[in-house]
Amino acid sequence: MDNDLLPLHALTPDVCVAPQLIPESMAEAARQGFKTVINNRPDYEEGPEQPTNASIEAAAKAAGLHYVFLPVQGGYQSPEEIAAFGKLLAESPRPILAFCRSGARSSRLFVAATRG
Repeated sequence: MDNDLLPLHALTPDVCVAPQLIPESMAEAARQGFKTVINNRPDYEEGPEQPTNASIEAAAKAAGLHYVFLPVQGGYQSPEEIAAFGKLLAESPRPILAFCRSGARSSRLFVAATRG
């Protein structure tokens, strides 16, 4: 596994989170068996050097992945965003890989969506 392209943290056997991924990470995600990628990071959060959603989505689709853009702020995830993430967890092909800047907000979304 190329940890530079896909630095994973497993939350469950079929849900992982990662820090900011790049378009080149999508082929590696597909190679490792992921079926869905969820991008939780708003475009340009870190400025123009951050890869855009469109560039990552194009690479994900080229790699045969189901791709979803659910951008949320780092400090606050609304009940609606949490519910949307929960719906993605329930309905998306697994295994699922979610990412944001550090992996923390994707982890918080997962915990909030699966609580109870």
